[in-house]
Amino acid sequence: MAVDQKQVVAALGAIATPRGVALPQAGVLSDIAVTDGKVFFSINVDAAEARAWEDVRAKADAAVRAIPGVVTALVALTAEKRPGSAPAPHTHSHGVKPAATRQQGAPADSPMGKQQAIPGIANIIAVASGKGGVGKSTTALNLALALRDLGLRVGLLDADIYGPSVPRLIGVNEKPALNADKKMIPIRQFGMPMMSIGFLVAEETAMVWRGPMVMSAIRQMLWDVVWGELDVLVVDMPPGTGDAQLTLAQQVPLRGAVIVSTPQDLALIDARRGISMFAKVDVPTLGIIENMSYFECPECGTRSDIFGHGGARHEAERLGVPFLGEIPLHISIRTASDAGMPVLESDPKGTHAAIYRAIGAQIKDRLARVPAKV
Repeated sequence: MAVDQKQVVAALGAIATPRGVALPQAGVLSDIAVTDGKVFFSINVDAAEARAWEDVRAKADAAVRAIPGVVTALVALTAEKRPGSAPAPHTHSHGVKPAATRQQGAPADSPMGKQQAIPGIANIIAVASGKGGVGKSTTALNLALALRDLGLRVGLLDADIYGPSVPRLIGVNEKPALNADKKMIPIRQFGMPMMSIGFLVAEETAMVWRGPMVMSAIRQMLWDVVWGELDVLVVDMPPGTGDAQLTLAQQVPLRGAVIVSTPQDLALIDARRGISMFAKVDVPTLGIIENMSYFECPECGTRSDIFGHGGARHEAERLGVPFLGEIPLHISIRTASDAGMPVLESDPKGTHAAIYRAIGAQIKDRLARVPAKV
């Protein structure tokens, strides 16, 4: 049975608010998006009221999920400080309690003091870039597969809310099922659990969300997914240094970040910003990868440095971070990705698969040497 906006509003009408009226009449709801049984909206209040409204958010989430035909729901509580309002206590719109212990060395009132490990996941690493168009998602997927080939239990989270690529890269367009606890069961492909907002919305849907909705979606894909026991969760980050990156760093103890860049100066400037951002939130850089490093003609074998060459290596040396390797610009990587069959699956014994595995081996080694956060 198809769910519509009127049903959602009717369900929310049974929820009382601190303002003495039902939720739909309180003037705090964003537009309610309903697509194929998936419901998304936010409750927008002043930061000083945030704690009083967390129970309302939880009740709204439960009410929407109870509507027949609802597959999943994302109800975010956004709290913005208005002029003259008092600072608000930290709230967790996903319903997870603050961690009993915080990152070592972080002040008690620091956002980094709110990190909490996800049960069953030993290590979480971010694959990031300062700008789009550098092949980050393709690299993240193939690195996850490389770590899998090295004997690790690996999962992949596509945290690029505005431009999710993983569904296309793995050739899957399924919707995740829910278990008895209403948690999402990740899609399994190539022997790995995977989650992406792209599994929940149509490929052509524009995600016109403000920062708090993006942060809430990432928290939900971290905490409300049955990941199981994993040695490594690889997180494909959106490009840039914004809300998504800060949310991940503040919510979970990241073991490190892998920065993907192309060789040209503009990409390296943005990669530098990414490294700086992770350093500010105490996340070590596991290394830099130079993607699209060179082009080798498949017909004549002539090598061309289309975007320049060696820029990422020199930048890594300058910044004192590891250089993990070069990945060429090659049609087989592109065609394999477009076909939903990444190169480690389509040509596991090929040259390019070997390059990814060599980089994966370095990441595995560095994870063994990076101190765990407690």
